[in-house]
Amino acid sequence: MPVSEMSVAVIPRIKNDPCSWSEDQWLKKYWPIVEARKKFVEQRRADWLNGKSLIEFCNWHHEFGLHRLADGRWVFREWLPNATSVTLIGEFSDWQEEEKFSLKRTENGCWEGSFAGPVFSYGMQYKLFIKWPGGSGWRLPCSAKRVVRNSRNLWENVNFNAEECSRPIFQWKNSVPPMPFSPLIYEAHVGMAQNEEKVGTFREFTANVLPRIAAGGYNYVQLMAIMQHPYYASFGYHVTNFYAVCDLFGSPEDFKELVDTAHGMGLRVIMDIVHSHAASNELEGLATVAGDSAQFFLPGAEGKHEAWGSCCFNYGKEEVARFLASNCIYWLEEFHLDGFRFDGITSMLYRDHGLNHVFGGYDDYFNNNVSWDAYAYLSLVNAAIHKYRPDAITIAEDVSGIPGLAVPVEEGGCGFDYRMAMGVTDYWFKLLDEHDEDWNMDELWHEMTNRRMDEKTLSYVECHDQSLVGGQTFLFRCLGASMYYAMQNNIDNVLVDRGMALHKMSRLLTMATAGFGYLNFMGNEFGHPEWIDFPREGNGWSCQFALRRWDLADNPDLKFHSLLVFDHAALALLHPEDLFYGSKTQLLKIDSGAKIIAFERAGFIFCFNFHYGESYVDYELLVPDGNYQYILSSDAAEFGGQDRIQKNQIWTTQMRVENQTRNNYIKLYIPSRVALVLKKIS
Repeated sequence: MPVSEMSVAVIPRIKNDPCSWSEDQWLKKYWPIVEARKKFVEQRRADWLNGKSLIEFCNWHHEFGLHRLADGRWVFREWLPNATSVTLIGEFSDWQEEEKFSLKRTENGCWEGSFAGPVFSYGMQYKLFIKWPGGSGWRLPCSAKRVVRNSRNLWENVNFNAEECSRPIFQWKNSVPPMPFSPLIYEAHVGMAQNEEKVGTFREFTANVLPRIAAGGYNYVQLMAIMQHPYYASFGYHVTNFYAVCDLFGSPEDFKELVDTAHGMGLRVIMDIVHSHAASNELEGLATVAGDSAQFFLPGAEGKHEAWGSCCFNYGKEEVARFLASNCIYWLEEFHLDGFRFDGITSMLYRDHGLNHVFGGYDDYFNNNVSWDAYAYLSLVNAAIHKYRPDAITIAEDVSGIPGLAVPVEEGGCGFDYRMAMGVTDYWFKLLDEHDEDWNMDELWHEMTNRRMDEKTLSYVECHDQSLVGGQTFLFRCLGASMYYAMQNNIDNVLVDRGMALHKMSRLLTMATAGFGYLNFMGNEFGHPEWIDFPREGNGWSCQFALRRWDLADNPDLKFHSLLVFDHAALALLHPEDLFYGSKTQLLKIDSGAKIIAFERAGFIFCFNFHYGESYVDYELLVPDGNYQYILSSDAAEFGGQDRIQKNQIWTTQMRVENQTRNNYIKLYIPSRVALVLKKIS
């Protein structure tokens, strides 16, 4: 059953604060630019759609490529404005040019061929042989839906359409889970998700990793590197074939089985989608499809990303916008995905791609460096995604902080549902460069809660970025080499004690103060001991550091296991998400000298003691009147702590009058480097 026909529950796109971005005092100076850009976006969409609906506009995958008609004929279409001759070559022609497989030029730079009889069969390999002014060569179709490599550098397009080739159609068994109020996202990479030195598969991920994610309390799986890419070490961010599943991990049917199984476990599935740039590969990619480097990309030097060595899309060209927007609808339609995390938004929105640019104020967001073409495209694709699947979510990854990304399109925004709170992780790693005694609690609280109230944000301590070679995970930064020899439960080590305490506290504080959701990269929940280094020439094509040591998390004799148990317990506090993230944080106390932060949310009292050496007895905290019960302590023995907090305690508020004000308070024992959670029970 097509996803568009499913019955899905849609959570209203509410805000946790009545503030509107139009009420932003800093924005008022630039509001004429906002209004002008909004009109530009509306006009651009009207011009592109030209009377068609959004979904009709986003049907590239139905119009182009290889399709079988009702009368049994085959038709192939491709957009190649610079071509002078186009011929299908493949197993059916012994890889030679044959006149009967040539295409004819139609209109708007399109080419089309119609073929009678049983010419193509499922799995048959083929390519395009294209001639253009001054050259010729083979290329893969722009919207190839299945691409396999037969050597490191030579790929073949494969006919992939079960309906058109009398092959059994994949049978979806599970409906899409109801849309959670807030995403609790487990970011993962299928290839490195296994415990062995190899490239993992969709089937292995389905069998071995999905149950872990579901058991952990997450409700979304965010998958990286799903779109076809030639260089494994690119982490999937140098895409060549935007409509094809990466064959390194298995078949499209295997990926469908992964998504379907996840849905059966109550997990929704989103994927990283890379529309910020494309691999510069020519034969199997889009770089010079018909000898024209500007077919999909900006002309000249502007079309090259100097830092990434890739090609930059021309978002102002109708066919490019249609190709990319249709790409999203295809993944939703064909694979029943539940949304996307858009990578590299900063690179898209700024003509200098944000390189060597310090974004210091609103002037940086409203000047000639901002690409209105890219803004118009992002607004269009978000509108199309939400039109096709109202319950699908879109997430923007932007380092610049530009306002409006997660504001509805009709209000002049880009229409994303969420944006990544990238300043949170930056601040956590900045703290690790400072001495513990210099940590500033006021700054920490500010960074945890500093977000636009008109835009939904997702917080995280670390994602895949901090795990890559050249960086270190949070726990690795804290422990150093002691991670390799002092993680047994029977070994005492002060560096390990500090690192584990801060690892737990950082995650709990980030989860509890997040605006609308939380993200974790796989393995970081238990402090995976290694960085990520994919097989490449520089390491002898080794997979030694491109895996996850699940065995460490599963071993109860190791402290990695304790961190995993804590992650499960902390996430459990956030359920149901509508009660927790539907409530605002209320600061109760910041004590800079004592290194204490305390706040209330959804009936929970959170108290964090970040002091490196001081524990406090009868620490007084003003709280709402009532009775409070012990819920969680990061110091519990099962979490690898020293178990200094007595379980099952209940605190009853006391009251005193000061300056004619009645204050209710409780007194806590809060040890050094411990987070304590209480819940109001009456």
